[in-house]
Amino acid sequence: MIEGHCHCRSVCITVPVRPETLGDCNCSLCSRVGGLWGYYAPSDVTVSDEEKRLVGYVQGDKTLTMFHCSICGCITHWSPIGRSATKMGVNLRMFDRSVWEDIPHRLIDGAAW
Repeated sequence: MIEGHCHCRSVCITVPVRPETLGDCNCSLCSRVGGLWGYYAPSDVTVSDEEKRLVGYVQGDKTLTMFHCSICGCITHWSPIGRSATKMGVNLRMFDRSVWEDIPHRLIDGAAW
């Protein structure tokens, strides 16, 4: 298991393995938050938020909720809305750099959607 956390450590995320690639999306939201997304089945991800610091933001097209810590502001993950969730995105920037720095990045052209 690999554990990451937001800057203030209020929110912790645990994933089972490193992803093979990281998604670098250029949509209007992702390009602003600077996330590097690892994709996992929701059942494989544990998000610990004992002090209830997570806040969700539902983007304009209402397809996903982007979560961030209400204390330090770090974007931790996103979850899909309104359909059977087969994957979610975890911001690997919440993990030590050594976990993700050598994982290949692939551009996701969300701006074209």
